[in-house]
Order: sequence, then structure tokens, then C-alpha cells
Amino acid sequence: MSDVTQRRGDALRIERMDIAYGSAEPVVRDVDLRVGAGEIVGVIGESGSGKSSVALASLGLLPDSASVVVDRMEVAGQDVTGFDEAAWCDLRGRSAGMVFQEPMTALNPVVRVGAQIAEVLRIHGLADAAAARERALELLRLVRMPDPERRLRSYPHQLSGGQRQRVVIAIAMAASPTLLVADEATTALDVTVQAQILELLRALRDDTGVGVLFISHDLGVIGQLCDRIAVMYRGRVVETGPAAEVLGTPSHPYTRALLGSIPTRATPPRSPLAVIDRAALEEAIA
Repeated sequence: MSDVTQRRGDALRIERMDIAYGSAEPVVRDVDLRVGAGEIVGVIGESGSGKSSVALASLGLLPDSASVVVDRMEVAGQDVTGFDEAAWCDLRGRSAGMVFQEPMTALNPVVRVGAQIAEVLRIHGLADAAAARERALELLRLVRMPDPERRLRSYPHQLSGGQRQRVVIAIAMAASPTLLVADEATTALDVTVQAQILELLRALRDDTGVGVLFISHDLGVIGQLCDRIAVMYRGRVVETGPAAEVLGTPSHPYTRALLGSIPTRATPPRSPLAVIDRAALEEAIA
């Protein structure tokens, strides 16, 4: 851990968060979550477990239909409980950045890559036009973009999926944030490019001390990348701990069932895939 990481506090702290949509029952209940500076924390769970809702809530990005009740939430050391949209807009891009699953929909198709990166700095008053362009080029180098000078002038459709995701990460890192939230950021990529993006996120953490909240349904990806893991089931965090501990000796029945559903090299060829026995799981939890 670098000196800069040791001097900084938590990138994200959530205490007792509930999230509901409309008048329905809460989809997230009583969630506690912490991401330290320089730490990569993975949130794992099946679709509908509430993991993406927690990620979006941490940056004030849930729709108006959502209701968030939380005892305390801090982003980059700021208490964001009760933030209005203006306060969130000031925080997003400056103290925290977001990497979405599909980079093509996250980028403006008719604006050159360099201008989209520079826009973050200009909106927050961090650089003039010339300095913002230089910083954009520096960021493309930081995210290991091939031929960054040429890509600075490219449009998103002229880039590969992996290159577009590098641009999205560059935009998220433009203002040197304390927190980076990545929601299924490698799901749309092929395995080779996925590995490159994971290595990039590790390098950014090591070089900048940014804390990363990484949302995924892929245990393999989570195991490769994360320092700690939080497992979500039916809107609750049911297990949390160091990655090696959670994946190696899981304590919760759902975590064990999730790990048991993954094929391994020892799985006989053409054998039926294991599924989670919901009835048995609910009985074990009860």
C-alpha cells in the first residue's frame, strides 16, 4: 500500500441502507458496506440481488421512483446523506467516478474521445481548454490506450469495445477521484479484453490509491480482482470478508451454494450443471 493510500480515509462508507421503488417492499435492506482507499471491494450476487441498486445509490444515480433510507453514507469523506441533485453533480466526476457495463451507451457517439474526457475537467473548473486536452492525452496513456494521440481525435464507433471501455475509465479517472464505482464493467467484453481491463483497474488502484467498488455476478472475475468481497442475497449482504476467505471457506449457505453451482475442471464432461436448490437454501438460512 502506497503512502498516499495510507493517508486517505475510506472511499465509501454505507451504514444501514434500505432502497425501495415506489410503494413496493424494499429491494435492499440494512446494507453496510465499506471501501477503503486503495482497496478493491467486490459485490457479488445474482440478478435482482440489489447489488447494482447499491452501486447507483452510492453516487446518487437512482431514478426518482427510488426511495433511499440510510443512517449514514460517506463518499470520499463527505457525508452525502440528504444531498440534492446539485450537490451530487458537484461530487460526481470530481470525488467519484462511474464505469458502466456498456461503454458505447456511456459515450456520446458524435463527440471525439478527447473532448469527452476534457469535458469533465472543464465542467468542474479544473483546467482550461489547452490543459484539459493535455490531461486527456495523459489519461489515455494512463489507461494504456494504443496510439493515444490518434485515439484522442477518434469517435467512439472507431474504437473496439475494450478501447471504448478504456475511454470510459479515463473519463471516470479524469479528476483523480477517491472512489471509482464499476458496475458489471467487464461483462460485455471478451475474455482476453476482460483480463486486460481487470489488470488496468489493479494498476490504477496501485498507482493512484483510488478505492474501487466492483459489481459483478462473475465469481471468477471477483476472485481475480478484489481484496474483499460482499455477497448479496435477496437485498441483503449475507457475507463479507477477505476474498480468499469468502471464496475458500464460505460461511453462509448462499455463498456455498453459489460456489457449488460453478463448473470446475473436476466436473465430468456433459454432466448436468449444478443449480441452487432454493427450498433447501431457504431452509438452511432459516
